[in-house]
Amino acid sequence: MSGERVVAWRPEVPGVREVFHARFVAHAYPAHTHDTWTLLVVDEGAVRFDLERHPHGTTGEMVTLLPPHVPHDGRAATVDGFRKRVLYLDPDVLDPHLIGTTVDRPSVRDALLHRRITQLHRALARPADALEAESRLALVLDRLLRHLRQDAAPPARATSAVALADELRQLLDSRTTTGVTLREAADALGAPPDRLVRAFTRAFGLPPHRYLTGRRIDRARRLLLAGAAPATVAAEVGFHDQSHLHRHFQHYVGVPPGRYARSGAQQG
Repeated sequence: MSGERVVAWRPEVPGVREVFHARFVAHAYPAHTHDTWTLLVVDEGAVRFDLERHPHGTTGEMVTLLPPHVPHDGRAATVDGFRKRVLYLDPDVLDPHLIGTTVDRPSVRDALLHRRITQLHRALARPADALEAESRLALVLDRLLRHLRQDAAPPARATSAVALADELRQLLDSRTTTGVTLREAADALGAPPDRLVRAFTRAFGLPPHRYLTGRRIDRARRLLLAGAAPATVAAEVGFHDQSHLHRHFQHYVGVPPGRYARSGAQQG
């Protein structure tokens, strides 16, 4: 039907089964279940849905989380339809004991959580930025847990958080070119991904993926000024390809890598 559009893909990011963007006008979902957590934001219009036969609605800055194996449907709340973004997350990213809490209150109004989900969607659209996507996912899950948990877990001692952040920094420094996934880092350091991201961000003022990108840019600058070609530099420092290097280099340095390299030659 005219005006109805769908884009879907499966990113290579642990914990994310599928990304689904859609605009629907007349389509209505029948009652169904998923074996995943369904994380939904509505960018235009509004959605009505029944979750375990109880009516709900979501729109605007609201974030909706539908639990696995619980029946729900969905339909537009207005004649103009709706536009939505959905993440289907592995069932083990959240404790199954939280399903009941989610059924009772599937939607929350949280501008920070909504913004983090938007940042995650942007990262998932760039296949080369897997570490950023993992970091963004960890922050999203951490924020969701703040809403879902009845009793907040006691915060880790500052000294242990600082030590953990420093261990992660050393790991990133040793894997600047090859990179490391957040799950690999969690296994190596014996800490859950969300705690890693929180500890690192508090200690160093930026999340792990941005730290790693900065280190790669530093190495790229030195290699470019030494006369290496941008395509060679991209591979040497761990970027996916030359366009990946170009985008980040422009963002961090303010000029494209080729222009930066020529500026060094002119000085010589």
